[in-house]
Amino acid sequence: MAWTNHVVTFLFVINLGLAGVLIFLERRNIAATWAWLMILLFLPGVGFVFYLILGQKLTRRKLYKLKEGDFSRSLELVSRQKGMLEKGTMTFHDPVMSAHEDMIYMNLISDAALFTQDNAVEIFTEGQSKFDSLLQCIRGAKTYVHLLYYIVRDDDLGRKLIHELTEKAKQGVEIKLLYDDIGSSALSSRMLGPLVQAGGAVAAFFPSRIPYLNMWVNFRNHRKLAIIDGQTGYIGGFNIGNEYVGLDKKFGFWRDTHLKVQGSAVHMLQTRFILDWNISSPIRLDGSARYFPRPSAVGNVGIQIVSSGPNSEKQQIKHGYLKMIYKARKRIYLQSPYFIPDDSLLTALKMAAMSGVDVRVMVPAKADHKLVYWASHSYIGELLKSGIRVFQYENGFLHAKTMVIDSAIASVGTANIDIRSFKLNFETNAFLFDTQTASHIEHIFEQDLAVCREVTMDVYVRRPWPDKFLESITRLVSPIL
Repeated sequence: MAWTNHVVTFLFVINLGLAGVLIFLERRNIAATWAWLMILLFLPGVGFVFYLILGQKLTRRKLYKLKEGDFSRSLELVSRQKGMLEKGTMTFHDPVMSAHEDMIYMNLISDAALFTQDNAVEIFTEGQSKFDSLLQCIRGAKTYVHLLYYIVRDDDLGRKLIHELTEKAKQGVEIKLLYDDIGSSALSSRMLGPLVQAGGAVAAFFPSRIPYLNMWVNFRNHRKLAIIDGQTGYIGGFNIGNEYVGLDKKFGFWRDTHLKVQGSAVHMLQTRFILDWNISSPIRLDGSARYFPRPSAVGNVGIQIVSSGPNSEKQQIKHGYLKMIYKARKRIYLQSPYFIPDDSLLTALKMAAMSGVDVRVMVPAKADHKLVYWASHSYIGELLKSGIRVFQYENGFLHAKTMVIDSAIASVGTANIDIRSFKLNFETNAFLFDTQTASHIEHIFEQDLAVCREVTMDVYVRRPWPDKFLESITRLVSPIL
């Protein structure tokens, strides 16, 4: 049995060394540190493997190079807008937005998120109309179609999309499809082959270099973007798959939120796509005028496109959420399929409610990821004690990622209210500065309440003890879910 003693000693030394790395070198968030220490303690050996794969950090890697000459024009506009905000000379199409200059400035400084006010926005809340619109737009493309999706499935909807892209590629339209390697792991060369043969280009984000082992498994591109001819863009929660049009029997109706944008904000979506594409494909794209034509459609909605990811410590989208919460005076309506807030966001929501703000949080009644579902439920009690109202959506599955405050500012995008979206995934949100659009999103939320069940404190305290046990266990590891 001497060899077993050596193995145990070896595992103990490895775990001790990793603990030292976590505490003294990595300097992670304290909650995440304790979660990893628990895994190393209770899963010796296996915990070491988990840490090697899931515990890496990207903040020291310079993945994106926005300062390259290709995007010098965009940086000039950011610098000019920064000066206008500092001098108080910015004018707003919607006068109410002058009270929110501080948030616009924050997004500009933290993410070079240019504020544009010439945008038209259409809101989709179910998949069929969103994909009908997207496919129609693709069919009308003249110059290029750029798509980035976390999930592209090999099913009816996925094959229909690839067919339409293939037909446009045959017509000489530039087609670029970027998908996440883990989220779209079922994609095959058989499905994508016709598109590539027709002249389209396909790339995977952070692909596996070794079969069945992806060392970047924890850092996924969760964005869902589409840009057509530099004139129209799409951003929101819908991926490409049958479930997103309500064809999955398990989930039924799929309730999500997606935006169709026309105006200068499309250029910001295009910049984001190019940056992601250029670290995923040898076929480089640039910032030439071909990809950034003058917008032909003009509206009056103010938009900032804000992105965040594990390559930066700034957590730009989370800070946008926090700023919205702290600015709210009347209402905060929040929808998220996964609700695992960190301490800063949880505290902000509780403070808002205790200050008299009507805070309402909507989450799904169904679970698509059990661990995340139980971890989310572990926070409900804290919300209720602070006066926050919690609703569970029962008409299918709720996947929308939206927040709206005071009929003034709204956020729609890909980031959930969880630590994974804040720190580990590459995400993009549209922050909307327009009273009409924000009021519309509030109205949608209020319509959703009709198919929700409110979770009261009485209902919550009487939940079964197995539920309480699962909530407690998953809460312990929620910082790394």
